Amino acid sequence: MTADPALVIGAGPAGLMAADHLLRAGVPVLLAEAKPSPGRKFLMAGKSGLNLTKDQPLDDFVSHYAESAGFLAPILADFGPVQVQDWARGLGQPVFTGSSGRVFPSAMKASPLLRAWLNELGARGLDLRLRWRWTGLRDGAFCFDTPEGERLLRPSVAVLALGGASWRRLGSDGEWAAILRAQGVPLAPFQPANMGFAVDWSAHMTPHFGAPLKSITLIAGSQRHRGEAVISARGIEGGGIYAVSRAVREGAALQIDLFPDLTVQTLASRLAARPSAESTVNRLRKLGLSGARLALALECARPFGPDLAATLKALPLPITGPRPMDEAISTAGGIRLDALTDDLMLRDLPGVFAAGEMLDWEAPTGGYLLTACLATGRRAGQAAARYSMNEPGHDKTPSRTETPK
Repeated sequence: MTADPALVIGAGPAGLMAADHLLRAGVPVLLAEAKPSPGRKFLMAGKSGLNLTKDQPLDDFVSHYAESAGFLAPILADFGPVQVQDWARGLGQPVFTGSSGRVFPSAMKASPLLRAWLNELGARGLDLRLRWRWTGLRDGAFCFDTPEGERLLRPSVAVLALGGASWRRLGSDGEWAAILRAQGVPLAPFQPANMGFAVDWSAHMTPHFGAPLKSITLIAGSQRHRGEAVISARGIEGGGIYAVSRAVREGAALQIDLFPDLTVQTLASRLAARPSAESTVNRLRKLGLSGARLALALECARPFGPDLAATLKALPLPITGPRPMDEAISTAGGIRLDALTDDLMLRDLPGVFAAGEMLDWEAPTGGYLLTACLATGRRAGQAAARYSMNEPGHDKTPSRTETPK
């Protein structure tokens, strides 16, 4: 049978994947994107190397989604790290696995992958509308501000993939939350995720803004992560910080182990073995601290106490709070998972599905974010296609009309 057109809102990875699987099922798709071009956050994420996924056993991979693991496990079992790699190869983009297990396209950038994907979707008939901003629902119709004025759509089925509430300039502004809240959809409040933290540095730190902190371990409560960070005029950020950011956001103190390869006892012995006339700063230099690591020790440990070794192994950072949400890599919060069926349909809006970062799950960087966006987009697109074509168990919604206001 011929399916009525479907609506997908948001042309990021989740929305594109939903559109992809609707088209595969023979359902025509109108994809509405508020920005002048698709995949803006996707492209930005790929500027320093597009981390597609993580090459690790599925159980280990799924565990990184914390309390959302149970909900996402069956979705990731269908489309997890292995399938993401196969998908990229299928678009003519070979991949490789780095020493940390992170998987990247050989081209490193996101643009060749996105271009190949859009070309394929276009060849299958995707109707991509740019500068179409979703403004709400009116008597069951989806309302859009467009370059040609207001448009109302009554699609056979809809998939929402509007992202979270960070990186407003790239399209993830979270404004959709007010629309869904007005429809009674349960939402969890947005919170920054994978973000840096503000620190009021003294003038002593100014020469080190932009400097990397290497050979450190980040500590937040019981969590320890060997990684790197960057000192900035605004505070401290970087992959190592992001890895522990949730624990810090939830109240854990942020500490840095400046000597992760030494025990407290070994470090104390080495400090004690230095000449008694030697200044503490020179002792630290002789033990290998220099540059930004030394500056950080002087900033946060002075005046030096009697248990210097313990302090250097858990150097407290005087953070004043997380950086603003719009600077975060991603956000927690959004559509509560209990507001969705297993097929990602909104219980309060039959025929409307949701996917990607607008769902209330949280994951670290390292390929987990992107993989879950792709996987939930795939699940929503496949379920929306079944709904559109009136498979058993679904009631078909009215067919689409498009009406200028």
